[in-house]
Amino acid sequence: MNGTSTPYRIGTSGWTYDHWRGLFYPENLPKTRWFAHYAQTFDTVEINATFYRTFGESTYRKWREQAPEGFTYVLKAPKPITHYKFLQDVEADIRAFWESAALLGNQLGMILLQLAPSTPYDPERLRAALRTFPDPARVAVEFRSERWLTDETRALLEESGACFCDADAPRAPLRGWLTGRTAYLRLHGRSRWYAHCYTDAELDEIAALARRHVEQVAERVYIFFNNDFEGYAPENARSLIQRLAPR
Repeated sequence: MNGTSTPYRIGTSGWTYDHWRGLFYPENLPKTRWFAHYAQTFDTVEINATFYRTFGESTYRKWREQAPEGFTYVLKAPKPITHYKFLQDVEADIRAFWESAALLGNQLGMILLQLAPSTPYDPERLRAALRTFPDPARVAVEFRSERWLTDETRALLEESGACFCDADAPRAPLRGWLTGRTAYLRLHGRSRWYAHCYTDAELDEIAALARRHVEQVAERVYIFFNNDFEGYAPENARSLIQRLAPR
């Protein structure tokens, strides 16, 4: 497992992919034991399911109890906040989600706030939403439109202490922004969304960027592979852990 003695937390976006059986999970391993297997290799995971549906307290407690010491979850903020209301009038939604997320206790790492591509460019709207979170420094913001990638946006994140989610995707390369003491890299794939296996050269580039963030001011660097096709994500994540292992 990627030990907590390093500043790097490396994992995948989700762990319950059926097509990982025989690639990452042993063929005969029951799905009830998949998380335990995952947590033997990685010390963090992105949960995207919270984007699509609301979970009860029992689920958050289960997630907390099943996680080994030092393991952290990143929860994607619910779709109504970002894709239905576009960050407008979402104070009650954010507070309710935060209350649920807080049930994870020390296992809560970050909240991923992924803005919809059609979100109007309105920095004040984003600033108000970030201020609603009890701890904006625990929020990573992923922008799905270039209209948001401005100096004004970068300054807003720095001012609030929020984290810029540096997303790597086709026609959207990593930018290298660091807006606080946490860095966040989200790797969707370069040639195809979710179906690109990162090459050794590309992984070396990502490792170099992660080290550069730590040399700046980053105390923690989260790196998630979202290229789940053919089990590329866990394969690439394990390779990156080896590259960033203490020497």
